[in-house]
Amino acid sequence: MKMQDKVAIITGSAAGIGKEIAITYAREGAKVVIADMNKAAAEATAQELRDGGGQAMSVAMDVTDEAAVNAGVDEVVKAWGGVDVLVSNAGIQIVHPLQDFTLAEWKKLLAIHLDGAFLTSKACLPHMYKSGRGGSVIFMGSVHSKEASMLKAPYVTAKHGLIGLCKVIAKEGAEHGVRANVICPGFVRTALVEKQIPEQAKTLGISEAEVIKDVMLKETVDGEFTTVQDVAEVALLFASFPSNALTGQSLVVSHGWFMQ
Repeated sequence: MKMQDKVAIITGSAAGIGKEIAITYAREGAKVVIADMNKAAAEATAQELRDGGGQAMSVAMDVTDEAAVNAGVDEVVKAWGGVDVLVSNAGIQIVHPLQDFTLAEWKKLLAIHLDGAFLTSKACLPHMYKSGRGGSVIFMGSVHSKEASMLKAPYVTAKHGLIGLCKVIAKEGAEHGVRANVICPGFVRTALVEKQIPEQAKTLGISEAEVIKDVMLKETVDGEFTTVQDVAEVALLFASFPSNALTGQSLVVSHGWFMQ
């Protein structure tokens, strides 16, 4: 049980990658917090974990709202006494050529990815510092934290920004035993990616099959999507690593889509 009794808050975890991380953490003994804007869906996921023998609770959390973030973290601390792991996973995608993005769309995407990472870290770090147990902050980046793709200007910008924020937290948190790292998945066939397939097909004037083969998976070594399980295993590694040796890092999980 690599995470026995560690309290782990995972944002955007009612479905998709976040849910798979929650399942993995619960299996390894963590007390898992399903933090999501959709409270009903969050509670349903938490109940699913409890039915499977795990420890889980749900909180409503809009990661762009400081009051909501603070209230959610306070609820967790009141229930379980602290926070050991934060996985900032909540995210959205909007696909346009740059000139077609509205400022509102730009701000919305950066707010969810970057403001959300900042606000949740700001709320959780004092509890990690105070506990004396250290902790782990994990940001859900992307292969787009390293590389650009067309039609995703604010997404690529936000995902690059997470690496900078991670490095600062790694330096500031070191004396308290707090690590910070970024997971950088390739294309994972979640609802977020499914939505992009017809959008990109329309914008690029190609078929949906061509979007998958020639855009999303063209640069992989085997033409395969990264899976939610792949990402969850890296989240487990970062959360359970025993020392500051692994901090300030960004690990790409992409079937070779991007290689360092």
